[in-house]
Amino acid sequence: MDVSVRDIQVVLFDMLCDVDSICRKHGITYQLFAGSALGAVRHKGFIPWDDDLDIAMSRTDYDRFLSVAPQELDPRRYYLQSEFSEHFPMFYTKLRRNNTTYMERYHPRDPQMHQGVFVDIFPIDNLADSPVIAKLQFYLSKIVIAKCLRKRGYETDSLMKKIFMILCAPLPLKPLLKVVQRRKDPGSSRVHSFFGGSSKYAKSVYPRSVLLTIDARFENGHFSVSKNADELLSILYGDYMTLPDEAHRDIKKHYLKVDLHHSYEDYLDWQREQVIDTYTRSIR
Repeated sequence: MDVSVRDIQVVLFDMLCDVDSICRKHGITYQLFAGSALGAVRHKGFIPWDDDLDIAMSRTDYDRFLSVAPQELDPRRYYLQSEFSEHFPMFYTKLRRNNTTYMERYHPRDPQMHQGVFVDIFPIDNLADSPVIAKLQFYLSKIVIAKCLRKRGYETDSLMKKIFMILCAPLPLKPLLKVVQRRKDPGSSRVHSFFGGSSKYAKSVYPRSVLLTIDARFENGHFSVSKNADELLSILYGDYMTLPDEAHRDIKKHYLKVDLHHSYEDYLDWQREQVIDTYTRSIR
């Protein structure tokens, strides 16, 4: 069955409505983030060729959301794939729609990992005012990311990346997170999204004022975006109001297999065959 980007967006919008409802009920501040924030500002909805949805929250609100969401979400419809949880070793959270399939462009090592359609939920953390410690936070976040990606099943042809992931694997996680998250520094002037948004330092550091939010139109509803969205989007994308040329508008497709009406479990055999086929081609 052919699935259009718009079909995926309809499901994501429905999921966004449920997240928004939970956050408003519990006084949790969130904001559409990255490409979703760009879509809200530039298109008043999804970027037409984008097939994902990103949300960000301060670490405090992120923790609160993870605390209340399991009781608020309908378990028949949703699975909350929390950071560092069983079957999900990653450093951010995905809200998954049950009875759907969204298999990304990698082969997960854990066959029990949920692979339904998802909304990404990223934490925004405190950044030290000291430039030296701030850069240390960034470099340590790279170690955390490498550890998690390797455990998830990240595939790369880069020998340097493979070596880096192997070297990072035995390092303890908690001390790294303590430095990167810097939970006890709420008075710092800047925040960071090293665990989401961009892989570059300069595009992941923002003034704390970006955490302030306002409601803005997104599709046929109103949802939270940064009150300083212009500054946020300028940091992330530069001249963000200029559309990319048509040749670069299909690069946002993230999936290998998508089905909005059947569970990913129906495709696990297919996915295993893809792994075998990839391995076979690699040794020829």
